[in-house]
Amino acid sequence: MRQALTLATTRVVDGRQVDVPVGAVVLDPAGVVIGSGTNVRERDNDPTGHAEVVAIRVAAAHLGSWRLDGCTLVVTLEPCTMCAGAIVLARVETLVFGAYDDKAGAVGSLWDVVRDRRLNHRPDVVGGVLADETGEVLRRFFADRR
Repeated sequence: MRQALTLATTRVVDGRQVDVPVGAVVLDPAGVVIGSGTNVRERDNDPTGHAEVVAIRVAAAHLGSWRLDGCTLVVTLEPCTMCAGAIVLARVETLVFGAYDDKAGAVGSLWDVVRDRRLNHRPDVVGGVLADETGEVLRRFFADRR
C-alpha cells in the first residue's frame, strides 16, 4: 500500500496535483510488482484512465495475458463500478484498498460489484488498509480545489 500511496502523489505539475491522487500496483503470485498506475484521466483526456485500469493494463501486458490469475491489486481508494468490473473481468485474485469511497465506491460503500454472487469470479477483498493516510491525501487534494 505504501508504494501505491507514493504513486498517488507523483503526478504534480507546477506545484499542483493534476489528477485525483490515486495509485495502484499489481503484484504477481510471488509478490513482485508487475504493473502500476496513477489516475491519468486529465492528462490523457481518457474517462477510463483510472489508476486500477492503468495498472491492470500494464500487468496484463507484462504477463502477455488478460487473465491476472493469482495476482493482487493494491489501490489507495475503493474502486468505482468501472474499476470493480475490470477487476472481476481480469480475474484478479485479491483486491486490497485503502480509503472507502462513500460517493462512488463499488466494493461495499454504494455497491458491492466484486462480491456479487451472480458473477463468475469474486476476488478476496481487504479494505481500509492505511485508510487514514490514503484518505488524507484525497482530502488535501479536494480541499486545495475549493
